Amino acid sequence: MLRTDAGHKPEHMVFGAALTTASFLCVAVMSALGKVAGQLTSTGVVVLFQNLIALLFIAPIALRGGWEPLRTEKLSLHILRAASGTACWYALFVAITMMPLTNAILLSFSAPLWMPVIAWLITREKSSTATGFGAALGFVGVVLVLQPHHHRFNVGTLFALAAALLLAVALMSVRWLGATEPMPRILLYYFLLSTVMAIPIAVIQWHSVPAQAWIYLLGIGFAQLFAQVLIVLAYHYASSVKLGPFIYTTIVFTALIDWVVWHHPPTLFVVVGMVLVIGGGLVAIRGKSETPLASIES
Repeated sequence: MLRTDAGHKPEHMVFGAALTTASFLCVAVMSALGKVAGQLTSTGVVVLFQNLIALLFIAPIALRGGWEPLRTEKLSLHILRAASGTACWYALFVAITMMPLTNAILLSFSAPLWMPVIAWLITREKSSTATGFGAALGFVGVVLVLQPHHHRFNVGTLFALAAALLLAVALMSVRWLGATEPMPRILLYYFLLSTVMAIPIAVIQWHSVPAQAWIYLLGIGFAQLFAQVLIVLAYHYASSVKLGPFIYTTIVFTALIDWVVWHHPPTLFVVVGMVLVIGGGLVAIRGKSETPLASIES
């Protein structure tokens, strides 16, 4: 998940880009592990351990100065970010058990294309012409990936698209939080609230977890932790606006993993769709206007 930086610091784009790329490599690995774990246990259990393991490591760091980091005037935004993020991962983990990993990730990480629409609905923020053009281009790519005239309907598609909408909300809420909240507090609230939200679902869906599944659950938790730590470090070197386009490296990494591990080489439609989604997303990111923070009610 991304945030906006405050203040002006010397930038080192090479370091920032490398750390961001490593972060989204962790996201790709986490998604692949989630696909396997989803065959061995319930999605609720996967989401619970994804956040619980990260919480156990983040909490001591965030709270090393006492309980002061928990004080916030943006609780509603923290809840929105946690709810949308948790629901996003739940939907994504369901989707990747029902369709090729590459397709699910490509559809889910089309989130930047939906952000102008959501921004307009929430704040009536007007998007630039470039943003509208980029979003339209990306949506053509989404249609190519879906290939509605070639495939039977797959309900996993609905989960993947739902994940995209939820991810867009999560990304925007972190952008709003990042204007005033320090990153340790954002991470602490996210993992704490997400763990609490995931517990009831995990309890309802709980069943005997085979020993093999625990390996994948631990891997998912640590991949989530590393992804968050790396992206936080990346923002010490460059702004989130400049590093935002690197979100699409996840799609490339996932396609390679899907090809090597599950022997699902991307079809021509998926490759073209991937190019359009990534290209459209880059145009949309570069052309988007900033949301007036004063218009966001916390």
